[in-house]
Amino acid sequence: MIAPTVRHRAAIIEPAGIGELLRAIDGHNGMPEVRAGLQMLALTFVRPGELRGAQWAEIDFDSAIWTIPGARMKMRRPHRVPLVRQTIDVLKNLRAITGEAPLILPGARGRGRPLSENTLNAALRRLGYTKHDMTAHGFRAAASSMLNESGLWNPDAIEAQLAHIEGDAVRRAYARAEFWGERVKMMQWWADRLDNLRARSS
Repeated sequence: MIAPTVRHRAAIIEPAGIGELLRAIDGHNGMPEVRAGLQMLALTFVRPGELRGAQWAEIDFDSAIWTIPGARMKMRRPHRVPLVRQTIDVLKNLRAITGEAPLILPGARGRGRPLSENTLNAALRRLGYTKHDMTAHGFRAAASSMLNESGLWNPDAIEAQLAHIEGDAVRRAYARAEFWGERVKMMQWWADRLDNLRARSS
């Protein structure tokens, strides 16, 4: 049996480092769509491709839910993301810029094409983070590490929010509950935690 290849992507997982990164992102003076994209990755920790392909039609502001179709998910299953206060603020600011386009984060080459992952990673490089420091995908590792270390949340709820598919059939059936109520609380806690880290100057 051949073991699967595991890709280790660079990520900042220390709280102080995350706070510094968030402040750098807020100060990004390039395209506002790029800054918002990095903010959204930090708040939602979805995969970069799932974010880049996001459309306004997937966003339900009334229910505060972003539903990503299965066709755009790695595991080909629809995924729901709770939209907490800070995420909604980012989206509302974005809507004033890109709301006329189907895509939430259209690229510079045309409103019908999304931002590229290279664009998001290039923004991190311009902010001073090398490919060995942080990547667009690294926000997932940061969230997973810090949420698990907090000890406040069911690890299965964290895995569900990361849209990881459990390999064990029994646990996979159990996980279909989605832990939605806990995930809503967890995502608000996470966004508030990011705000606190951003506010610290040391």
